[in-house]
Amino acid sequence: MSQSVSLTFPDGSVRSYDAGATGKDVAESISKSLAKKAVAIAIDGQVRDLSDPVTAGTIEIITRADGRALELIRHDAAHVMAEAVQELWPGTQVTIGPVIENGFYYDFAKNEPFTPDDLPKIEKKMKEIIARNAPFTKEAWSREKAKEVFSAKGESYKVELVDAIPTGQDLKIYYQGDWFDLCRGPHMASTGQIGTAFKLMKVAGAYWRGDSNNPMLTRIYGTAFAEQADLDNYLHVLAEAEKRDHRRLGREMDLFHFQEEGPGVVFWHGKGWRMFQTLVAYMRRRLAEDYQEVNAPQVLDKSLWETSGHWGWYRDNMFKVTVAGDDTDDDRVFALKPMNCPGHVQIFKHGLKSYRELPIRLAEFGTVHRYEPSGALHGLMRVRGFTQDDAHIFCTDEQMAAECLKINDLILSVYKDFGFDEITIKLSTRPEKRVGSDDLWDRAESVMTDVLETIQQQSNNIKTGILPGEGAFYGPKFEYTLKDAIGREWQCGTTQVDFNLPERFGAFYIDSNSEKTQPVMIHRAICGSMERFLGILIENFAGHLPLWVSPQQVVVATITSEADGYGAEVAEALRDAGLTVETDFRNEKINYKIREHSVTKVPVIIVCGKKEAEERTVNIRRLGSQEQTSMSLEEAIASLGLEATPPDVRRKAEAKKAKVA
Repeated sequence: MSQSVSLTFPDGSVRSYDAGATGKDVAESISKSLAKKAVAIAIDGQVRDLSDPVTAGTIEIITRADGRALELIRHDAAHVMAEAVQELWPGTQVTIGPVIENGFYYDFAKNEPFTPDDLPKIEKKMKEIIARNAPFTKEAWSREKAKEVFSAKGESYKVELVDAIPTGQDLKIYYQGDWFDLCRGPHMASTGQIGTAFKLMKVAGAYWRGDSNNPMLTRIYGTAFAEQADLDNYLHVLAEAEKRDHRRLGREMDLFHFQEEGPGVVFWHGKGWRMFQTLVAYMRRRLAEDYQEVNAPQVLDKSLWETSGHWGWYRDNMFKVTVAGDDTDDDRVFALKPMNCPGHVQIFKHGLKSYRELPIRLAEFGTVHRYEPSGALHGLMRVRGFTQDDAHIFCTDEQMAAECLKINDLILSVYKDFGFDEITIKLSTRPEKRVGSDDLWDRAESVMTDVLETIQQQSNNIKTGILPGEGAFYGPKFEYTLKDAIGREWQCGTTQVDFNLPERFGAFYIDSNSEKTQPVMIHRAICGSMERFLGILIENFAGHLPLWVSPQQVVVATITSEADGYGAEVAEALRDAGLTVETDFRNEKINYKIREHSVTKVPVIIVCGKKEAEERTVNIRRLGSQEQTSMSLEEAIASLGLEATPPDVRRKAEAKKAKVA
């Protein structure tokens, strides 16, 4: 009696198949059209080759329209790229080629490194190979056979990879026509299923296995999508991102720079620092009513970080300072603070606190330092020294949910003021490595789950989700992600409930029964890193910043020297109205002046000539527009003054006016 395999389909139906039936057999049993579209199967969620024999479980037939097919498309494209390279340059060794975020790469050993000019040739050859529609087939080889075959081909790197595979682990070889490679799989049914929505992006150097003691290889990066429209959109976003790169705009706008003597820290120029302080001033105003602004020390003894747990969990990312002096008290190990929370606990602990004083909200624009590998540094987005708009709320257990909701309202309001209205909030739950009892984690996660549900009910346009195991080591957290003008997502704000640090530091308040009670500590940040948030703003607006944020708001430029006196009067009047104004009275043509100030992204250029001086009017040119608007000086002052007023200040003035009325 032949054995059979029982399969459950997504609709709940169950069918039996003969043992040895493949994924393709199953697809054909449903419909011929599905079999033609199928590229792989998934058994109990695990993606497998379409040619694999099925095993009992839940089965899904994967087509190119399935999101899971994208990784297969990119994986197969990488193999085709490797075949194309070896066809074009025989003797080139193929090493490792994984799928990565947004694409794939392969590392090659070649006497003469590849150049960008080689990429079109490789793409052309890849399209030829895809058009052959060769099937992907799989064989199991012994180690000995694999080493013998790859050695005979001169593939020494493959021999080394074979040696690195643990004993007892399957050794798979995938063919596409006559070409083959060592690979874990899975793959689609044939090269033709890759399609032509791919592009090779760049060439880079890479050490074998990431070790600088090993030979330098050439890495070719590529990307691939299921549809051409998806590729076109991706390339468009990349082109937009390049135009918006805050590092380039930072140079053009003269905001900041980086240099080797201070890796990962920002050298702020005058205009950039003005912009930074505008952001800080805005945040200070938003916090003024509910928070006490404090400042904790920059350097603290390692014992404090040991108590907090950071020394054990985060030490490799901390900058250590050892002081060796004549006084034995100086023979101590200190650390530059990587975060502000332990310092804020010390401030809370100073003096007895009553339940009547809670919640106590401590805020700090604290400069912190974290060691980031040099390869990870990226302008303002990834630095080693940055400023957090950090705060810690000490409250009772009963106040916790209300405080989380209050923080949420503040975060969403701030993002809205900067033009961000597509927000995703995700709850990150307990990680595998953590401190604190399961009871405390259960309580914290329960409260935050309820808060997330409330947020979802109150805000129809807010997306929510769960990130299992992604919480901080001391507590669960909300992560706020905003979407920018070209669709990129940036994780900025956080709210983290923490029962553990107060316990580790012995923090307490006196409750209504005159008992010592441990407070709940809520960590929160809105911008996160102020430097990074500014980088996001610069890229989101492509340097065309809102007038109230712009570090250089207006340039008054004259057409003729006869208008210089009036131009000076206009500039002074605008300064009196609170705007940042510069003048350009040089003996240059007005179009030259406009082009020059447009490059530095000045939002408003006011042009004054003899006619404007006589009529006491101004011509206003907006960044990115060829149009001019003429208005009286008084109208311009009122209009620009209102536009340059921060939104929070404007709301307060409007509320006051409405109250008086």
